[in-house]
Amino acid sequence: MTRWLLNLTENLPGCAFDLGEFGCIALNRYDRRIKWSYQMSLLKCLSEDLGCCYSVLRFSLASFSEIFSYTACRQLSQLLLSIIFFHGSEYILAVAFHGRSNVTLKSLLVSRNYLLAMFFSLVEYLLEVSLFPALKECWWISNFGLAMIVVGEIIRKMAIITAGRAFTHLIKIYHEDHHKLITHGIYRFIRHPGYCGFFIWSVGTQIMLCNPVSTFAFAAVVWHFFATRIPYEEFFLRQFFGREYEEYAQTVPSGVPFVK
Repeated sequence: MTRWLLNLTENLPGCAFDLGEFGCIALNRYDRRIKWSYQMSLLKCLSEDLGCCYSVLRFSLASFSEIFSYTACRQLSQLLLSIIFFHGSEYILAVAFHGRSNVTLKSLLVSRNYLLAMFFSLVEYLLEVSLFPALKECWWISNFGLAMIVVGEIIRKMAIITAGRAFTHLIKIYHEDHHKLITHGIYRFIRHPGYCGFFIWSVGTQIMLCNPVSTFAFAAVVWHFFATRIPYEEFFLRQFFGREYEEYAQTVPSGVPFVK
């Protein structure tokens, strides 16, 4: 642009002012406009980025508010108390019937697969309470799951107390003198009340959390475990008690759905 203005001064005789200097001034003003436009573009991009950050921050705060809401605090505290009571009482009863020297930490029934399952259920819960908080507000479902936890706990603890020393967390492959066939109490109605109680308890924890995925996953995994364990255990029970156990097994259900 400056060159064009200089050429213009040469074609205008008698020009009394320096257009070359005028052109430089005009060019500087043109450069300022470009810089101004560039700065405005930067400010616009910065404002958009700040808007995105604000939206993400607002979503994060909303997610945290859902996680620490009354519903989440109540359901997660119920789960924590259920787990502590279940495993703590298992260990205490094992010590009471078998003695401290014959009980190990395995009596807490905390395995690697169990911890992974609970971790998966917590991940599902936190995702769903953040993205679909209304899903956790189905209180009749959550309370039904809590009732299942209580019922399952009662059934299992009745089984342990009724069987006494005959109840063990590990399958006995050798017959011992104190190992007797228990057919009274809750064993009159359920052949394996300990397994039945744990099945109801474990599935109930996920129904209480309103976890649809974990509910079906827990039901499938726990059922498969007992469907394999019960025939293996009863193989030795038939060897220990013979026809007496055969007649008992024919008249009393196992307590686990679809497992004879």
